Amino acid sequence: MRGIITSHHSTESVLMPPYRPPIAHLWRGLIWLIALFFATPILAAPTHIHAEMIVESGGKAGETVTLAVLMRPDAGWHGYWLNPGDAGQGMTLKWAENQAKNAGKLQYPVPETLPVSGLMNHVYAHDYAILIPYTLPKPAQSGAIPLEVEAHWLACTDQICVPEQAVLSAHIPISTTPSRDPRFDLWRAKLPAPLGAAATFTSDSHQIRLKIALPADVLLENPHIFAENNRIIAYAAPQMFSRLGDNLLVTLNRAKFQPLTPDTFPAVLRLNAAGDGLSFTAKPGPVPIGGTPLAVTSANLPSLPALLFAALIGGLLLNVMPCVFPILSLKALSLAKSGSDERAARADGLAYSAGVILATTALGGGLLILRAFGAQLGWAFQLQEPSVVIILLLLATAITVNLLGLYEFSIPSFASKNSGQNQNAFLTGMLAAFVATPCTGPFMASAMGAALILPPLSALLLFAALGLGIALPFLAIALIPPLRRMLPKPGAWMVWFRRILAVPMALTAVALVWLASRLGGDHFALWGAIYAALLIFILFKIGRQQQLGHSLTKIHYAGLAVLLTFALVVIPKTIQTPTAETASILASQPYTEANLAKARASGHPVFAYFTADWCLTCKVNERVAIEREDTSKAFAKAGVIVIKGDWTRRDPAITRYLTAHNAAGVPLYIYYPAGAEGKQLPQVLTPQILSDAAR
Repeated sequence: MRGIITSHHSTESVLMPPYRPPIAHLWRGLIWLIALFFATPILAAPTHIHAEMIVESGGKAGETVTLAVLMRPDAGWHGYWLNPGDAGQGMTLKWAENQAKNAGKLQYPVPETLPVSGLMNHVYAHDYAILIPYTLPKPAQSGAIPLEVEAHWLACTDQICVPEQAVLSAHIPISTTPSRDPRFDLWRAKLPAPLGAAATFTSDSHQIRLKIALPADVLLENPHIFAENNRIIAYAAPQMFSRLGDNLLVTLNRAKFQPLTPDTFPAVLRLNAAGDGLSFTAKPGPVPIGGTPLAVTSANLPSLPALLFAALIGGLLLNVMPCVFPILSLKALSLAKSGSDERAARADGLAYSAGVILATTALGGGLLILRAFGAQLGWAFQLQEPSVVIILLLLATAITVNLLGLYEFSIPSFASKNSGQNQNAFLTGMLAAFVATPCTGPFMASAMGAALILPPLSALLLFAALGLGIALPFLAIALIPPLRRMLPKPGAWMVWFRRILAVPMALTAVALVWLASRLGGDHFALWGAIYAALLIFILFKIGRQQQLGHSLTKIHYAGLAVLLTFALVVIPKTIQTPTAETASILASQPYTEANLAKARASGHPVFAYFTADWCLTCKVNERVAIEREDTSKAFAKAGVIVIKGDWTRRDPAITRYLTAHNAAGVPLYIYYPAGAEGKQLPQVLTPQILSDAAR
């Protein structure tokens, strides 16, 4: 037998006061009249969230049954979770005195997030049921137990809120064979399931960090932590999630002006957009550092064909980015040498393409492996290593003197059998890919960000598609004769052209010396320059041998190997603290999660940009659009707070931020209007873009 259900909204009778002498008590009557005038429309106002109490089944004395307060919001209205967030109010129940001791804790379904004007609320914008365990009293009453409770809640839209209340009543049948309301199965499925495993937390003045035992195969889609303790965390601040084996690591920003740390941290972890969740209570304990950051899941990504196309187009566009210009000139010269020899041109183009594709795939595979072991890395991670920069410096030096004619590069006879030209093209392709990786451009950013969260095979296909895009122009010229015939005919001009191409390559070497100083200090850069000079001397001696018609022996190659080995062993020992930041027109704060959260909470617009000294696209944007007087004035007028994330050296916090914005590398530009979510700006900036954002 199902419970009898009734619901009625409470009202209060407004009585006229007794008659008083008009002179002494006229003011009292006037107040009553004013109160009656304003109270009448409020009492008559319609309810926007309709509530009723439902009984799951009957029971015997001493048993616990389940009640439900079913809430039905009107369209455009919402109710609140037990912790409403930055604004709002959850439900409160006022039981009769003899019933309050039998009612258990309210059990809420997993809520939704509602960001409004820089605030974060925890709400329900659809029908929802709050479950209440209720223990039947002893001795049992005959027939049915009547219940009556006064409920208060807040009903809101995005613009207004209305406090509402109702007296809810029901009857619990006393029965040995009770029938059940099947709706309770659906409502229980909406409750967060108990975690059933340990959770720990640590806290300081800026953050609360959680370790939640969660198997690695549990799929997370846009996870969120709902803290039960009020005003402990900053609700609107970004929440950082990362995986470390079978543990989920979460970083939460502390609420402002909240110095106290709770003894326990009860919360709900939302797992996905469907509303599945886990409830847990974290206790003080160790929380490890690291893990693989989570941003989005593959369920939220475009299809794999669309991502492959984006990677291909992104790689193609890299050919016009500043970071690849010096290497492209080498390939143009190689194709011009091929002349009308179709077979040689085709083999050259295929070898070059193979080198590019292999390099991008190998770099991507290395990145995925290191991230799987917990390293906080992103695209172009190799240029954050000082030793890699020294290798590139020596390589750029060798290419420069080769273009100047001091020596001719050749594959050793013991390593080549009539395929030296093809191997040369292959190595040039690998070099082109290696130098191109510091930059991200249109289309490429989304594809590379997706590669960090896709299964390994799909991710490697994206890295290979990026390499194919880089190689595509020269591959097309090599395979399509009409395009190849458009190139200039081989001739004496190529000697001068080679010397001209030595200029950008020499500038690249100089830039690498500067980058070495930024990564490892001035002494580190000085030693790198000394070894580059020694390399020039050795290559000059090799060139003299070539000019005399003497073939190179294994001794010459051994000498080069010894020089490179000593460079990699000795130079890293000279690494010191990097040099200080250079002066900037645009006053900025260094990026930390706390600095960004504080800036966003200040009520001012925030411009967060992420750069690196090895990213030429970043430097071009800074010179063209960011480090300008007019940009500085526009930002000052609008009160914009500037946050700069320098990713030249490895920084796990910046890597987490990039990953959270589905970006595999720099540049990344995010503009936060006052009290609003951030908007990602294009990767190629103009002064007008920043001025318009500030306005």
